[in-house]
Amino acid sequence: MALVVIRHAPAPAPDPFAPALAPGGASGPEIRRCDPWSGDPLPAGLKDIEGLVLTGDTPEALPLLREALAAEVPVLALGGGADLLARAAGGSPPPAPRAPEAADPLLGGGDGHDALYGRPVPAPAFRVGGSAWGLTTPPEGDGAGGLLGRFAALVAGRAEHTATRAFFTPRADAWEERFAYQTPAYEAAVSRMGLTEGGTAIDLGCGSGRALPALRRLVGASGTVLGVDLTPAMLTAAAREGRTGPGRLLLVADCARLPLAASTVHGVFAAGLLDHLPKPRTALAEWARVCAPGGELLLFHPSGRAERAARHGRPLSPDDPLAEPNLRPALEATGWRLAEYEDAPDHFLARARRP
Repeated sequence: MALVVIRHAPAPAPDPFAPALAPGGASGPEIRRCDPWSGDPLPAGLKDIEGLVLTGDTPEALPLLREALAAEVPVLALGGGADLLARAAGGSPPPAPRAPEAADPLLGGGDGHDALYGRPVPAPAFRVGGSAWGLTTPPEGDGAGGLLGRFAALVAGRAEHTATRAFFTPRADAWEERFAYQTPAYEAAVSRMGLTEGGTAIDLGCGSGRALPALRRLVGASGTVLGVDLTPAMLTAAAREGRTGPGRLLLVADCARLPLAASTVHGVFAAGLLDHLPKPRTALAEWARVCAPGGELLLFHPSGRAERAARHGRPLSPDDPLAEPNLRPALEATGWRLAEYEDAPDHFLARARRP
């Protein structure tokens, strides 16, 4: 994974970005130069890219930039690159520059001052969505290297989310059609949950929302179903399938940091999610936090562990967090009690209760 710096022209002498581009210069991801003016090919897609920096208006980078905006891959666009960013976002000229807000993760301040240096932001800035920034006049001297270093740190902090969104965004439109055949298995799994009418259920990593109608039937018209996913494009696909409406909500959020009050949920459904998380116990503890006493957690996959391992050409790992010797103590340590465990050839299911 790398932060790719696409340079529109040879850098001036001295190059203000040189300290950050040098080996060991900026902390965080590997920084990779791409100089189209000297014959470097542009990346064909977002694979292995954690962030983009554009130092000028490079029109051939427009498709890659649009892809980055759709997947919320962090982008820093400087000078002519800011014009390109505005075109990629569907507007030209760039949005009106404004002083950064206090909560802005890159520029910060709120009073027109850079939160890192404590002095005025060195250039008019604008923001597109939650992950792209344009500076119409690039900073100079120490400010340039400092800005790139800070952006690299932001990219490193978001790397896990970026990789997830970059993978799922281009697949979102076809997701429902590709996996529609699994819907009966999802419905059968949801029916195992002890939800009652009027309750609140959440589907974590809901994708296009195959489990949402079944959850809705359990909680009834007076209940609430919330589909949570980290990738906005997946929730757009769920909305297109008609999975929103009264008592049916879709939310972009990190499943390990849910914007929900404690003890407000009665059922947590998570399909094909836990074993892909870097810190499964952190996630389990968060799910226990939002779940009311007596509530349930259902971990599910429409194929068994052995079948999935064989499909990926690897043996079952003893470190698999879904293996019962690993899952049971993880659940107990995070506020759950395992009630059912099934690892069949055609499905995996673990049901736990919140004491």
